[in-house]
Amino acid sequence: MKINIPNIKEIKKLSAKINKYTLRTPIIRCTSLEEKLNSETEVFAKLEFLQQTGSFKYRAALVALKSLSRDKLKNGVVAVSAGNHAIATAYAAKIVGTSAKVIMTPSANPSRIASCKSYGAEVTIAEDIHHAFKIAENLQVKEDRFFVHPFEGPSVAFGTGIIGLEICEQINNFDCLIIPVGGGGLIGGLSNAVKQINRSVEIIGVEPTGANSMHKSFKSGYPESLDGHMNTIADSLGAPFAMPYSFNLTKKNVDRLTLVNDLQLKKAMGLLLHTMKIAVEPACAASTAALFGPLRKSMKGKRVILFMCGSNIDWSSFYQNAIFENVS
Repeated sequence: MKINIPNIKEIKKLSAKINKYTLRTPIIRCTSLEEKLNSETEVFAKLEFLQQTGSFKYRAALVALKSLSRDKLKNGVVAVSAGNHAIATAYAAKIVGTSAKVIMTPSANPSRIASCKSYGAEVTIAEDIHHAFKIAENLQVKEDRFFVHPFEGPSVAFGTGIIGLEICEQINNFDCLIIPVGGGGLIGGLSNAVKQINRSVEIIGVEPTGANSMHKSFKSGYPESLDGHMNTIADSLGAPFAMPYSFNLTKKNVDRLTLVNDLQLKKAMGLLLHTMKIAVEPACAASTAALFGPLRKSMKGKRVILFMCGSNIDWSSFYQNAIFENVS
């Protein structure tokens, strides 16, 4: 499939255009994680969870809405999400002065629902993710709302590509970038930008074992859907299917994929609070879980960047999930 690939010059122009609405999130050296690894690995983290709305999703949502005419915006927008994309769309809609309706699933954290409402969005809870997409499609037709896709299309790739550009501007010498994978919008756009700047960087995607649509897609060579329900605490990574644009961009630029299970995610959440004093959602801990799990040996002696994507979780949910133990 031939796709329109955002080039780095276009990404730079767009970055300059929207930077007044976004934060340039920091990259930090994680010496406390290095001490736990004890493997001569240099570990850095891109703290994108410090972005407006608490996740990377805001950049892509803002790019999508900023590309619309006033006439197209007048009827509002609609989004489907377990939380982060819904929050991001609600806030981006507020920024550009339009209305938002967000369709969420029963697993949506109450604090995320509250965040959406605080930005003025109307929230509907669907039976499941498949039903959520049907509701959104109906709203597109009946109310002529613009559908802000959570992970598919050029707008997403441009938005996440800006993060890739930012990373390479902040630290121009690194060996590997480890990125959580849901539908592929993040890793597809991010890897596309990074590879245009430095082809030698190894880019590794991390999926939960209970939501591995990208693994299935890589194996078959085509975008695949998951059978039945997702089974992972990392609901932000629980995309029910891969789609052509994000899949092909990911397939083109990502060197390999790996899997982590819920136990590894829980331990990584506890480790990050214990060592770095940050409380993040399970999806955000996926890159750390992979580094301390399946990627530990292969990352030895390398300069690694962990992508930390979101922190929209309340204390009660965090302590129900995080496992606190020393990881050696």
